[in-house]
Amino acid sequence: MINVSDLKPGVTFQMDGNLFVVLDYSHNKTARAAANIKVKMKNLRTGSTTEMTFGGNDKVKRAQIDKKEMQYLYNTGDAFVFMDGETYEQIEIPTSHLEWEKNFLQEGMNCDVMLYENEVLTIELPDKVECIVTQCDPAVRGDTKTNALKDAFLESGFLVKVPMFIEQDEKIIVSTKTGEYAGR
Repeated sequence: MINVSDLKPGVTFQMDGNLFVVLDYSHNKTARAAANIKVKMKNLRTGSTTEMTFGGNDKVKRAQIDKKEMQYLYNTGDAFVFMDGETYEQIEIPTSHLEWEKNFLQEGMNCDVMLYENEVLTIELPDKVECIVTQCDPAVRGDTKTNALKDAFLESGFLVKVPMFIEQDEKIIVSTKTGEYAGR
């Protein structure tokens, strides 16, 4: 058991039979009231994000999440198939578990698969990935007075805002955390 005051972003814990990872943490102390800790957390099984307030003396059970590097092979339609590079063992992760991550997955990409007692939870992508722009409008002359952006579709169908000079079939770098253009 760990005290909630020890929760920091990235810490995983177990509560009410669910596994959570801390996304954001704030410690609030008022003059007369006891300290309380406000935690923004993500459920590792469902992917939902919630906020919860704990008392200063509350405790939660730490969850040991293992990370194993695996290579993404292909999509079967209802699952993504990953392979362990050492044992060549393959696992399938349902598409419902990877709603955000599927926008950036590319065949042959190495990812960290998160496991809890041999239960596959989700994957952790690299911070930035290189993607190909499959469709975007041409730049319009005169639209560059300010930092103008236009819509561009990636090979996965994901829509990202890019600067006007980006053209179709160009490789760009996209942040997997925010889904924003990060360079080329």
